Amino acid sequence: MASVLQKLIMPLFSGPAEPPRNKVTVVGVGQVGMACAVSILLRDLCDELALVDVMEDKLKGEMMDLQHGSLFLKTPKIVAGKDYSVTAHSRIVVVTAGVRQQEGESRLNLVQRNVNIFKHIIPQIVRYSPNCILIVVSNPVDVLTYVTWKLSGLPKHRVIGSGTNLDSARFRYLMAEKLGIHSSSFNGWILGEHGDSSVPVWSGANVAGVSLQKLNPDIGTECDKENWKETHKRVVDSAYEVIKLKGYTNWAIGLSVADLIESLMKNLNRIHPVSTMVKGMFGIGDEVYLSLPCVLNSSGVSSVVNMTLTEDEMAQLKKSADTLWNIQRDLKDL
Repeated sequence: MASVLQKLIMPLFSGPAEPPRNKVTVVGVGQVGMACAVSILLRDLCDELALVDVMEDKLKGEMMDLQHGSLFLKTPKIVAGKDYSVTAHSRIVVVTAGVRQQEGESRLNLVQRNVNIFKHIIPQIVRYSPNCILIVVSNPVDVLTYVTWKLSGLPKHRVIGSGTNLDSARFRYLMAEKLGIHSSSFNGWILGEHGDSSVPVWSGANVAGVSLQKLNPDIGTECDKENWKETHKRVVDSAYEVIKLKGYTNWAIGLSVADLIESLMKNLNRIHPVSTMVKGMFGIGDEVYLSLPCVLNSSGVSSVVNMTLTEDEMAQLKKSADTLWNIQRDLKDL
């Protein structure tokens, strides 16, 4: 007796299914991982989404919750598993897993604990998706992107840190708000470390090509009577403020990561401030990852824009690199 399925559908092709062409994996289903996943789904950026985590119940629950929204999405397949075989054939893998800093814990100790986690995660990702592009989101993001590059054996253009893409978005929002315009109409960059030593490029800040530094030569300095420097301080403090208010940050970083994935998936050649290997650039001699304006396309970071920085900005960038190197050089087991 034929089943409903057999009566309803007449198969024309019975060969093996094609592997997905635009598969994205998110490692870690915490607040940040799920904000990345939802942002990716809402922008129709993949034909398969895979989730991986060690917490099986939460993992299955998040997968089912997203699957139940399939009617409202254009991603035909959402899968999840503790085993990394579920990630096979990924074009892009987003790493959000890791441990949080404990009260009184040094950054080096935090990084070392995350290195031990990454030693388990990264080789498995590369085993199942040797041609993928890796986006590292876990903090401290620049050091962990370097760790990922070392552990993965992938070329540097295919290992990217989310870097200051979010810092720059915060900067553009806060500056645009003060100027009464939309954030997309203010052009400003924050480079260097994603964190306290980040570098605002005041020399390049402009609206419709009008340089703010030409209008106010002291902008961003201690001599500035309008105190625009305070805006960068707010950028640095904003994550701490949001964490204090709600316990974590997730939506803005999720939207930021989806924006990076769009440039990679669609071969857009858009420029983003993301963390990349900078040895040999801007006078930096150490193997560190930090954010510079990078052209992103389907190959990963295809090139870096040589920004015209002032001497002070160059010095700040070098200081940012030194800060990161001082943490990295003491890491063990890489």
